[in-house]
Amino acid sequence: MTDQDMSAVFNALSHESRRQVLDILKAEPGLPVGELARRFDVSRIAVMNHLAVLEQAGLVVSEKQGRLRRLWLNAAPLQMIQDRWLDQHTEHFARRITGLKFAAEAAARKEQDET
Repeated sequence: MTDQDMSAVFNALSHESRRQVLDILKAEPGLPVGELARRFDVSRIAVMNHLAVLEQAGLVVSEKQGRLRRLWLNAAPLQMIQDRWLDQHTEHFARRITGLKFAAEAAARKEQDET
């Protein structure tokens, strides 16, 4: 995943309505576009614009079935960000928390030995 791909995913996730779309598609895979659009208090065009951003980021895939265009969540880009970026940062914090834990335990032992 390139930095540009990651930026597209973060940009897509930055809007509340787009995150709602992902939540809906996670719960209801294959939902038709018209049904999805009815769940929002904005125009169908606005929903289509959000879908375009999500599709460009690779977070939503669609398939035409007759007159319907069905939508699915594609969580692969989220997993790639987890693997490439979040794991590195959480590892950093995990090491710091572990260091704090050992320091607190050492201080508690020292205090207990002194009493």
